[in-house]
Amino acid sequence: MPSLISVNVGLPRDIAWQGKTVHTAVWKRPVAGRVMARRLNLDGDGQGDLAGHGGEHRAVMVYQLDSYRYWEAYLQRHDFEYGQFGENLTVEGLPDNEVCIGDRYRIGGALFEVTQPRVTCYRVGIRMNNPAMPALLVSHRRPGFYFRVIEEGEIGEGDEIVKVADGPGHLTVQEIDGLLYLPGHAPDLLQRALRVPALSEGWKGSFRSMAEAEGKHDGAGNAGLAPSSAPPPTWRGFRPLRVAAIRRESVDVLSFVLESEDRSALPAPLPGQFLVVRLEPGKDSDPILRNYSISGPPGGGKYRVSVKRAAGAGSRYFHDRVRAGDLLQVSAPRGSFTLVPGNRPVVLLSAGIGATPVLSMLHSLADRAANPLREVWWCYGARNGMEHPFAAEARGLLGSLPHSHSLVAYSKPEDGDRSGEHYDVSGHLNLPLLQQFHVPEDADFYLCGPAAFLAGFTAGLSSWGVPDSCIHSEVFGAGSSITPGIASSPSVTPHPPAESVGAGPKVSFARTGLAAPWDSRYGSLLEFAEACDVPVRWSCRMGVCHMCESGLIDGKISYAPEPLDRPGEGNALICCSIPLTAVELDL
Repeated sequence: MPSLISVNVGLPRDIAWQGKTVHTAVWKRPVAGRVMARRLNLDGDGQGDLAGHGGEHRAVMVYQLDSYRYWEAYLQRHDFEYGQFGENLTVEGLPDNEVCIGDRYRIGGALFEVTQPRVTCYRVGIRMNNPAMPALLVSHRRPGFYFRVIEEGEIGEGDEIVKVADGPGHLTVQEIDGLLYLPGHAPDLLQRALRVPALSEGWKGSFRSMAEAEGKHDGAGNAGLAPSSAPPPTWRGFRPLRVAAIRRESVDVLSFVLESEDRSALPAPLPGQFLVVRLEPGKDSDPILRNYSISGPPGGGKYRVSVKRAAGAGSRYFHDRVRAGDLLQVSAPRGSFTLVPGNRPVVLLSAGIGATPVLSMLHSLADRAANPLREVWWCYGARNGMEHPFAAEARGLLGSLPHSHSLVAYSKPEDGDRSGEHYDVSGHLNLPLLQQFHVPEDADFYLCGPAAFLAGFTAGLSSWGVPDSCIHSEVFGAGSSITPGIASSPSVTPHPPAESVGAGPKVSFARTGLAAPWDSRYGSLLEFAEACDVPVRWSCRMGVCHMCESGLIDGKISYAPEPLDRPGEGNALICCSIPLTAVELDL
């Protein structure tokens, strides 16, 4: 009969780790006597990072005594104590290859249900003093699992664990864990997993993404871990494209039409994707990498990018130096900010030069092959008519769509700007304005514009009840960081590592405009980016979770350790890779 060996609890605390402060409750200690199991945790227990741990479906973490014995032998260690793996319940029995999602167990006065495997993150590596543990737990098929509390009650050491119901679907913790994190995602298992009611919604969302991506794009990676609707880039690195034409769109925006050297048709991008352009300002200067959204129709065989004159080096280069006939080094179209097919209404919401990717989407929607019954809203904000690019182009496209609406706001209209003809309202776009004009809340929203514009609308749409899955946004420049459990610190402009200058190949961060030689003192590109204060995203730091997956625009890398499941072609897991040549990263 399975039994409860130890009940372990711990409250969040701050610890020092690699020069950072980590807020974590991974240190659990055995507790004597009986403990109340409540809906969100055990009495005396807490979680330091509620985004990744805790909540109803991750209330109680379970790990097995048999896995303790396994790791003692494998790691040649004999210093373990109960709670060593961050678990609340150390149990005899309940192996991961037998326990199924949805199984229910009576322990003492409480009733529990199995909801999902452990989500491995770097903190279990800290607790074990072994940074490889997140990958080892998955690759050795011993993750452990979470309970949710169906009936609250007291539990304690020595309680028998009585199975009272089998989970529908009969999918084990080990099968579910491997289905997400390991290669070979069997379509039949994905469908079975989606039919298990007890499986937590986060895991179901990952499996839905994997099922939807099945068979779409070879080499597209793991859509459950790094969702993307985009195929792999159609060419690696950069290729020369000729500037076929330059057109003025407004007082401060120029469009540049790019074609292949032999004038053959370029591969069609997805509406909303961007190009990375490598500019060469001079022999003694580092190249400038800049991302520019494709603003023209996706199917024309040429690419159009539109650049606003600003203070940046890339903007100045385009406006002051690029001429028709010039050759530019350009990447293949990239990015997952792309138009999702379907019948839902579409709201293209932008401001300033943020119109460029959603204008490409508008071109796609106006194409004869698009769904003619789809409702389309064009919501755009500019200062005035002089600074309103693509005005006539957008009106023409909207006029070809039978179910289109336009809402244009000028924050400071000038005397020649006519209300009702050039713009609809004075002021800035905001959520109350969308509601006043009866923009449908059951739409897919595509947002692009300044950072404050994106932050305000993302928060506003969420408060309006628009699901996160229906809010799509594109960020110009560096994205936001995800560093779970790390104490926040003031934002710092990216810079080369402070300690010394490396002697390795050059690492270029396209979105931040930084290039610095690789320094072998760092264990990975992630650690190097952190030393440069480049915004990064990560969780496991061992090639498991794909949170760090970034675009590898050009160059070659080496993995150590090898990822459990490879990223999409043209991407890299920066947490476990180092450069072999000069590399350009979409960071």
